[in-house]
Amino acid sequence: MEIRPYTKSELAMAYAPDLSPTNHSALNRLMSWIKGNRKLLEKLQESGYRTNQHYFTSLQVRLIFEYLGEP
Repeated sequence: MEIRPYTKSELAMAYAPDLSPTNHSALNRLMSWIKGNRKLLEKLQESGYRTNQHYFTSLQVRLIFEYLGEP
């Protein structure tokens, strides 16, 4: 998968294509994985990540791929 900016929902659906895009299940799953990975969350926060942002930057996507693997 290409490292580029993604909306949170877009990236969440890449990790959970079996879940419906109309509800928040995929996003909830991705966010729980991120919150459960303390080192990843720390690195994301260092990169400027805030919980209320609607997208992940290219750097944040690279970090997510590094810690969670590519979807």
